[in-house]
Formats: sequence, structure tokens, C-alpha cells
Amino acid sequence: QAKLVESGGDSVQVGGSLNLSCAASGFAVSSCGMGWFRQAPGKQRERVGLYIVDGDTHYADAVKGRFIISRDNDKNIMYLQMNDLKAEDTANYRCYAACIEWQGNWAWGQGTQVTVGA
Repeated sequence: QAKLVESGGDSVQVGGSLNLSCAASGFAVSSCGMGWFRQAPGKQRERVGLYIVDGDTHYADAVKGRFIISRDNDKNIMYLQMNDLKAEDTANYRCYAACIEWQGNWAWGQGTQVTVGA
């Protein structure tokens, strides 16, 4: 059974950095598309970025140039490196995985909280 566990969320100052991890089990991160969503209180969930199986990445305009998604296939972990954090990056961040063989079903992590303050 596929399982995702996020970690790395914390409270940081504006301009700081965090590196979130999404540890996967039950499937290989190298074989599936994966990505990150975030949701702030009172706001709609938005996709932060995604990592396609072939290695290509795409990011939301709000984080482009500041956030980087990467994967360690040996450790079976996906990362979200967040730099130059802004107050508006405050949200609960969740990772997901979508494998072709799951026929449209996605696996989700439980989420990790990122709080950016002055």
C-alpha cells in the first residue's frame, strides 16, 4: 500500500529557507508523478509544483525561482527546497503521488505546517 509521510515543516522568518521531505513507501518515486500542494486558512488549495516521471518539473508562478522540487530515488524521497520564504508561503504543505497503474487514484501525505513570520 502506498504511503507518504512529510516532514520538515517549521516556523521561520521572512527570507529564510526550509527543506520539506516526502518519504514514500509501497512504490518507487522514480516511477510516478509527484508534487506538492499547499493550503492556507481561508484559501483554496493550490499546487506548488510537480515532478513528472521523466524528470521535468513545473512550478506555480508564486514560487517559481524560489522553490525547487527534487527526488532521491535511492532513498525514495521527494523534497521541496523553499528559499526566500514570504509570509504568503504560510500554509499546510502536502505531497502527493500519482502512478499510472493506480488508474486515477492519488496517494497523499498528512501534511506539514510551514509558518513564515517577520
